[in-house]
Amino acid sequence: MSRIYWDSMLFIYWLEDNPDYAPRVDVIRSAMQSRGDTLCTSVFTTGEVLTGLYGTGDIEIISQIRDSFGAEEIELIPFNADTADQYARIRSACKVAPADAIHLASAAQAGVNLFLTNDRRLHKLKIPSIDFIAGLDVNLF
Repeated sequence: MSRIYWDSMLFIYWLEDNPDYAPRVDVIRSAMQSRGDTLCTSVFTTGEVLTGLYGTGDIEIISQIRDSFGAEEIELIPFNADTADQYARIRSACKVAPADAIHLASAAQAGVNLFLTNDRRLHKLKIPSIDFIAGLDVNLF
């Protein structure tokens, strides 16, 4: 069993049924479930995902998505003082965008095994307490 962090875009691809990426995200999620992996993400992801949905005004969908982030199958990682310290260290050392640093800091704080993102700029980073950073094309699933 592994702890796997999903960047916001994976959730967005999945929820919007993106024709280029949703099928791969489905395969990854199914493999994670069959292996008993834990799906982790930051509370920040909830905000990023809901931002586009609020633009639609569809309160029912917004409520469903918000509830799904509160479900037991997703471990929501809080942003607390320790995570803020991680954030500052990552921003200083890696010169990544604030949103990326929030995700990386949250994943590091939670000690995840794998950080999945479609942002190729992050793949080369080495972040303490994150075993691996990889893209959707990683051959683990």
